[in-house]
Amino acid sequence: MLNSLFYPRSVAVIGASADQHKVGYSLLNNLLRFSYQGTIYPVNPKTEEILGLKTYADLNSIPGEVDLAVIAIPAVHVPQAVRDCIRKKIPSAVIVSAGFKEAGSAGILLEEELKSLVRGNEIRILGPNCLGVINTSGSLNATFAAGMLPPGRIAFFSQSGALGIAILDWAIGNKVGFSKFISLGNKADLNETDFIEYFINDDETDIILGYIEDVVQGRRFLEVARKATKIKPILLVKSGGTQAGARAASSHTGALAGSEHAFNAAFRQCGIMRAEGIEDLFETAKAFNSKKIPCGNNLLIITNAGGPGIIAADTAERLGINLPQLSKATTETLAALLPKTASLYNPVDIIGDATSDRYKTVFEHALADPAVDGFLVILTPQATINVDDTAQEVIQTSQKTDKPFITSFMGMERVRSSIDLLKAASIPNFSYPEPAVGAFKKLYDYGAWTRQTDAVLPDIPIDRAPIAARIQEAVSRGQFQFAEDDSRDILTSCGFRFPSKELASTPRAAAAAANRIGFPVVMKISSPDILHKTDIGGVKVGVGSRKEAEEAFSLLTMNAKKFMPQAFINGVTVYEMVPKGKEVILGISYDRTFGHMIMFGLGGIYVEVLKDISFRIVPLTERDATEMVQEIKTYQLLKGARGEKPVDLEAITDAILRLSRLATEFPEVIELDINPLVVTEKGATALDARIILSQPKGGV
Repeated sequence: MLNSLFYPRSVAVIGASADQHKVGYSLLNNLLRFSYQGTIYPVNPKTEEILGLKTYADLNSIPGEVDLAVIAIPAVHVPQAVRDCIRKKIPSAVIVSAGFKEAGSAGILLEEELKSLVRGNEIRILGPNCLGVINTSGSLNATFAAGMLPPGRIAFFSQSGALGIAILDWAIGNKVGFSKFISLGNKADLNETDFIEYFINDDETDIILGYIEDVVQGRRFLEVARKATKIKPILLVKSGGTQAGARAASSHTGALAGSEHAFNAAFRQCGIMRAEGIEDLFETAKAFNSKKIPCGNNLLIITNAGGPGIIAADTAERLGINLPQLSKATTETLAALLPKTASLYNPVDIIGDATSDRYKTVFEHALADPAVDGFLVILTPQATINVDDTAQEVIQTSQKTDKPFITSFMGMERVRSSIDLLKAASIPNFSYPEPAVGAFKKLYDYGAWTRQTDAVLPDIPIDRAPIAARIQEAVSRGQFQFAEDDSRDILTSCGFRFPSKELASTPRAAAAAANRIGFPVVMKISSPDILHKTDIGGVKVGVGSRKEAEEAFSLLTMNAKKFMPQAFINGVTVYEMVPKGKEVILGISYDRTFGHMIMFGLGGIYVEVLKDISFRIVPLTERDATEMVQEIKTYQLLKGARGEKPVDLEAITDAILRLSRLATEFPEVIELDINPLVVTEKGATALDARIILSQPKGGV
């Protein structure tokens, strides 16, 4: 159905105007002046002709079929216009009119009315409150922007109309070509996922770019994007990622989770590349112009200036890009052909008096080197260099290989014509080395993503019946928070190991329990009302005798009554003291866009200080779980640092997958903490846990 939006045989402009200051005039004028080849029907009951075209009083009076309606009338009249479109059997409508949900309660009601009209009828709506749509191959400019985009292979959608206008102007000025341009507006019907799905099979689009502030239908977005990115790269700018206005959360995981983490996890899991801003978005898109994706992570830097080469090397190391040494045979050949002062390491510095022939020499002999997956050519316009000739050498060499060439011809006036040559040959040029290296990283990451085989969700066994019974029982009595004991029972049914324990109600009973378990022990206050026991002095570690156990009981209960006098106290729980290991945290949180997420990070009391954490959207594959562990900054501590033995990494990934299964099977679990999970050389033991369930709307 979206073909009627991009390739309409006829367009009706509802609200067409002869007043040059009105949007209805700009829409009609753009269709005409940019040579739209279909039939145009201006709709305006107050006149008979606009811009030389016969005008119609309403849609019903139009004699032929209409594929696309562009609506630019006051918001209050838009629902009726959509009803008229439905009666006319118009398959697509673009509503540029503002005054909907962005305008307050009355506008919200109007927008809901639009949504109800779309449901059950064969019409798709773009907008409202949008700039419109452009298809360069069809010479369709159904926007009120001032210009027309150059044709190209980039499809772009924007949730911001004002930003869309600025990008249109920038693209025209910089001669950046587009296939399609879509202003999403309020997304009452069509949204980013619909267009990503369409562009999968759009022969005129090679790369998909977008600016979004939120996502509609998060799960569908993940599914469609995962399919699309295996075929075409997707780069998005996502704004509005702060936690301002986020709900208060009771658990560590809930407090640390937020929109930013959710979108980062979602993009990673479906292969979307996230740009840091609009400039980064289009700069990165340059790298994909040549359609050459590196087979590996090995970049050869060739430069005629030492400083920029060093900057590129530093950037590569920070980004994890490998700078391989050329083979011995290649090095020996170049040593005989280049000046003795040239550096043959990577970066290859052919020094400041280099000519285009010197670049050509390196290209010819390094091109076939199996250690090299891509080239970064840095040039500063020094006195001896013919910049255009060097650009031609880059172009000619690039045409002989599938390995990508990226250039950084630095400067302005002297490199202007050479950059035009490179651009015409689809070779990306960057003004500075850092974004050039970053672009190679994006190319490599995308290639690695497309080469990944689809992972299968693991079949992790959990004992569902006792978990379901415990949750059902709690909800029936209005309990939505589980402290340690109930959480422990649920997680034990998921396959987690906890230390042996006994609940004591008196100091003497605590001493006896500790003796049975075996000294030393850990003692914790037991209360369904106290979630963070450490915060109120409710935990005592390393209790080594009966006397110490009795004293600890008195201290813990006294602290609980002092800091939380209203809390119900069951007593004190005595625990087996587990072997020393690394403390990590695991958790579940719920994101309103994508659903349940799993969190992993360094545990104990430091998690909220260091915030060294990773997230993934449920359900997780084994690859997802492994990547979560490997991407935290303190991963090397888990692998074993300074002679320490590594912990059981498989036990961590198993624990992550068990939480994923729990969240999948029991979506009412919206927050969960295991903090800490103590991981040793063999196995892992959970020491503390808490669970929060979702409540019925309006509470109980």
